[in-house]
Amino acid sequence: MKAILFANTDWYLYNFRRSLALALQRQGCEVLLVSPPGAYGEKLRSLGLRWEPVPMARRSLNPLRELALLWHLVRLLRREQAELVHGFTIKCAVYGSLAARLAGVPARVNAVAGMGYVFTSPQWKARVLRPVVRSLLRLALGGRGARLILQNADDVALFERAGLVDLSHIRLIRGSGVNCAQFASQAHGKAPGDGRTRVLLASRLLWDKGLEEFVAALRQLRLEGCSVHALLAGTPDPGNPAAVPEATIRGWVDEKLVAWLGHVDDMAALLGSVDMVVLPSHREGLPRSLVEAAACGLPLITTDVPGCREVVSDGVDGLLVPRGDSQALAQAIRRLKENPQLARRLGDAARLKARSQFDEGIVIQRTLEVYAELCDPPTVPAGLPQ
Repeated sequence: MKAILFANTDWYLYNFRRSLALALQRQGCEVLLVSPPGAYGEKLRSLGLRWEPVPMARRSLNPLRELALLWHLVRLLRREQAELVHGFTIKCAVYGSLAARLAGVPARVNAVAGMGYVFTSPQWKARVLRPVVRSLLRLALGGRGARLILQNADDVALFERAGLVDLSHIRLIRGSGVNCAQFASQAHGKAPGDGRTRVLLASRLLWDKGLEEFVAALRQLRLEGCSVHALLAGTPDPGNPAAVPEATIRGWVDEKLVAWLGHVDDMAALLGSVDMVVLPSHREGLPRSLVEAAACGLPLITTDVPGCREVVSDGVDGLLVPRGDSQALAQAIRRLKENPQLARRLGDAARLKARSQFDEGIVIQRTLEVYAELCDPPTVPAGLPQ
């Protein structure tokens, strides 16, 4: 089998899908990774994977540019004579599937991790685009040779209600997979510090990740005399309209509310040095940062929204707070800080859940089973990759 994996950034392919690509390659499949150009393309090539840039601008609304991208993808697919195209995120799902249909590629798989800016933002531009994107999704995702992978049950119900795709063609696979053994090895490596509880938020720096609520919660804790050391890991995403301006982040740093770490390559080491992880997101597909923290045995605080509640059951393996409620978030942080036994119990339960439900070996196996429905490729035995 020859498969093409198409994403909106090379960073995504490297961090979230390289294990899938390497597993396919080990089984004798040809794999081509495709994305807009970036620094991670060469990292993918250094692993022995094929990667090729495409002229895709994530925020473009220029019809001529978008048609040029579609035609570029059609020619690429015809040249490669692939049997399967797997697109990640909504824009790649639409363009990859339309190009696959035009190029005669028989199998189309799309993984949509959350509904994206167009469906979640209240901005006028998103509302205008919504009916157009709905129509394109129906066209792109339909047909017997197509499968749609969603990461949480809420999104399955949403797609079913919207009538965007035949329910029999939807497959639920929770997340992109995490090497739980790698993160578990860091679970007890806490770094020495000043004795304050270390609280980490790691994500793309977008407003809809709950950064405003996080900062408001930190201000409230400071007013109450509850001292924590807050860490912010990640960078603004200029390709996303919800990106937090860098000047705003630096203002929080100047206010001494957070320490901004920027991009972190070794997340396992960072997680091994903190006491809890928070993600007050407004909506997720399935948040990888929470799964990585869970694999380390860390207590989690997140919002009671789609995607996040797939990872955390309130009071069982973490704490859930209402979306947009900075006061509840502050109370949850204080609760874990003042009750280390509760924090330890939640962290232990989170680790067990991560191993049993979100390990990358499970996710890759289930993804290859979806491929097999359409073109019967070889499958990877359970437990791989290592």
